[in-house]
Amino acid sequence: MRIIIIILVFLLTGLITKGQGIALIPKPVKAVKQASAFTLSQHTQLVANKEALKIAEYLQTELLKYQGIALRSADKANVNYIDLQIKPNAKQALEAYQLSITANKIEIKAANPQGLFAGVTSLLQLVRQQQAVNHQIAIPSWTIEDQPRYAWRGVMLDESRHFFGKEKVKQILDWMAFYKLNKFHWHLTDQPGWRIEIKKYPKLTVIGGVGSFTDSLAKAQYYTQEEIKEIVRYAAERFIDVIPEIDMPGHATAANKAYPKFSGGGSPKYPEFTFNPGKEGTYQYLTNILREVDALFPSQMIHIGADEVHFGNQHWNKDEAVQTLMKKNNFKDLPAVEAYFVKRMADSIKSLNNEVLAWDEIVTGTLSPEKTTVFWWRHDKPKILKEALQKGYKVVLCPRLPLYFDFLQDSAHVVGRKWGGKFVPVQSVYDFPSKEITDLPNASS
Repeated sequence: MRIIIIILVFLLTGLITKGQGIALIPKPVKAVKQASAFTLSQHTQLVANKEALKIAEYLQTELLKYQGIALRSADKANVNYIDLQIKPNAKQALEAYQLSITANKIEIKAANPQGLFAGVTSLLQLVRQQQAVNHQIAIPSWTIEDQPRYAWRGVMLDESRHFFGKEKVKQILDWMAFYKLNKFHWHLTDQPGWRIEIKKYPKLTVIGGVGSFTDSLAKAQYYTQEEIKEIVRYAAERFIDVIPEIDMPGHATAANKAYPKFSGGGSPKYPEFTFNPGKEGTYQYLTNILREVDALFPSQMIHIGADEVHFGNQHWNKDEAVQTLMKKNNFKDLPAVEAYFVKRMADSIKSLNNEVLAWDEIVTGTLSPEKTTVFWWRHDKPKILKEALQKGYKVVLCPRLPLYFDFLQDSAHVVGRKWGGKFVPVQSVYDFPSKEITDLPNASS
């Protein structure tokens, strides 16, 4: 069970780094220090070509918010200015950029908006490290070339168990942008609560939204569709994709409180844990939900969970609809029923032109690797990772150890979990992934 607040899904590290002396996270591919420094002040001008104007506005906003410096926009400048340029180049990687800081100007160039934004973010990190003197900030001169090693660099926020609200989500997105993370995995449904408004099924939030991990009677808390759209726009301005997770067929307790006719029951420890895979109406119900989800999230990716179904599928053994399904299709066990359910819902997602994302339990099922991404979270099952790669799935690395933030890092921490009685030191996060993982057949960035 992932009883967590935030998961770092992919540790963003640079390629082989030549810029060991520069204080940027992540370390850039190449960074060469120069002897001079640029003076940032209210007199600094900001120049940008047409394609870079929105990113220039973002830079202005951030410098005013955190440094109290209001840059002046200009069509051209000759002294003490920042120049942002997007110039298409098919040979340059999507998020690559070049940043040059001299005594007279700061120049950031990229072939794509994503790259320019990354360059601006590096500049903002460098600015925040310097103290202002007489309303001026001296930024050491550097020549930087950079691009990320990994295309997926993400954070997961579980708001079923702990609801945080719109402003906290925006704060997380701000920090994600600051550290060049680009995928926000939003865990919106699970056992404790349903957190996304579905207009066709209002009880999902009115009833299913009641409760949290620590208080089963907490008032209903959820995001309206307008709030979802606002957060998605906010993320897009920071070049962050928002990926919703609608958990199924397990972890469905909150939904089943609202619409019990679609429940597949559960187990003594996990009551009403599953959707019913034997009822045809279940598939239409969930597809209707996914249609609204698809309309709210332009990332064209939907995560369906598909994990830990065995926690609460015991009722399937005596459920009439499930047993009829098993006899009709000659299914020999419950994992076969689970695979059937996942395949049907994956087909619904793909029919909406979305990529299917799911936890690593799907690797032993029947899903095609086409338009399917596996999230390898069970660190104690390395064979599953190897099998996923062998079958041709795209894989996001998000193992409990060392990336789940609710595990204790050292003896100073008193709240959290241990695995096998051991701490998970911060160094293990920095060292991830190991060469043992990156050298696996079919592994790539």
